This record gives sequence, structure tokens and C-alpha cells, in this order.
Amino acid sequence: MKNTIFIIFLFGLCMATGFAQDTRLLRIPLIGEQAPKFTAESTMGKITFPDDNNSKWTILFSHPSDFTPVCSSEILELAEAQDDFNKLNARIIVISTDAVSSHIEWVKSMENIKYKGRETVKITFPLVSDKTLEISKSYGMIHSYTSETKDVRGVFIIDPTDKIRAIFFYPMNVGRNIEEIRRTLLALETSEKQSVLTPANWEPGQDVLLPAPATSTDADQVAKKNAAGMYNYSWYMWFKKLP
Repeated sequence: MKNTIFIIFLFGLCMATGFAQDTRLLRIPLIGEQAPKFTAESTMGKITFPDDNNSKWTILFSHPSDFTPVCSSEILELAEAQDDFNKLNARIIVISTDAVSSHIEWVKSMENIKYKGRETVKITFPLVSDKTLEISKSYGMIHSYTSETKDVRGVFIIDPTDKIRAIFFYPMNVGRNIEEIRRTLLALETSEKQSVLTPANWEPGQDVLLPAPATSTDADQVAKKNAAGMYNYSWYMWFKKLP
């Protein structure tokens, strides 16, 4: 009887340890962490990330499978905005769990669609094959309680130093907002270049926030500067107009 109880205990301990390890492996990498590396085949050849990143921002955009309606609409909108992302020194990498051969056929099909009455558009970013789910797992896009790939609908904005700067996750029935992804990238780049913050609903060209003064003395010094283009709503909420 004691041996049986001991065996059951060991089995439970192994299961719990294995689950804990799986959970750690499947965790979503946090903002500020290094983006997980990967090498995989794509519609544009082998992708080795981040080794071939060339000091660019990266928009890592994942899909559960090819030829799905919501995902197809997102790819078409990404293709429409791809020149804008290029101008912002950002590359787009799309990950899907199907094979490269399927990706190629999907791309061919979408390049013949006149979406929303627009002219057809050439898709110039790679679609990566993640059949083994290794990339999806390393980015925490497979839930620990399910093996279903329908949960693979994440967006990661990664900076030129290969650190994760923003994360979005969407359910399978809600299309992603490409303009919001672009706006977030612009906000991150503006914050980096100008050492400022961006307020709620900020759009390019609008006023930005300054970091809050650490003390009341610091706040008084900021107020005394009376610099052109600066104004405040409170001692801790200073705005600045950018050139």
C-alpha cells in the first residue's frame, strides 16, 4: 500500500514538474526582453532572425493557418501599408503554421484580389512556415492547456536591438487594426528620438508628454524654464510641442 501511494506521489510530482516546465517554455516573452531567435523557411527563402535584421524594427505578425478570411484581410491590409512600414525602417515577418508551399499559393491568390475596390498589390514581405510550432511556442502563442493553433494570433513589435517593445494578441474572430500597429511603431520611434512620452490617442504630429518631475522642486524648475512650446495641466503633466 505504501509503495502504491509513493508511486502515485512520484507520478503526480513528475506531471506537475512537466506542466511547470511546459508553462515556462510557453510563456509570452515580456516587453523589454530579447526576442526569441528562430531560423525557418519562408516564401522568400530562409529567415534567420534576428541575425539578418540589419538594424531594423520588426513587426512579427502571426497567423494560425492559410486561406482563412480574417487573416487574409489582415495580410491584404499589411500589403497596402508595407511601403509605410519600409519608410519607418521596419520589416514585416508573417508567421503561419502551414507549409511554405501552402503559403506560396495563398500569396498568389491574395495578389489577385482587388480588396475594397483597390488595385491588386504585390506582397513583398515573407510568410514563414512554422509547421513544428517551435516559433509559436517560443513566443508564447500556444496556450499551455491546448495544442490548437487557432490561438496563434499575436503581433510583436521588436526594436533594432532585438528587444520586444510592444505586444498585441487578438481572438480569431476579430481582425487586427494595422493602423494601430503603425501608430504604435511611430509612437515608439518618436519616444526614442525625442526622449518624450506619447499621451492617450496620440497621433503623429500631435503634442507629446514630458517625463513627470521627480519632486516638487523639479516641477518648480520646469515651470521656471517657461520654454516655448511647453505647457501643463498639472505639476506632473507637462506637454511639449514637437518641431
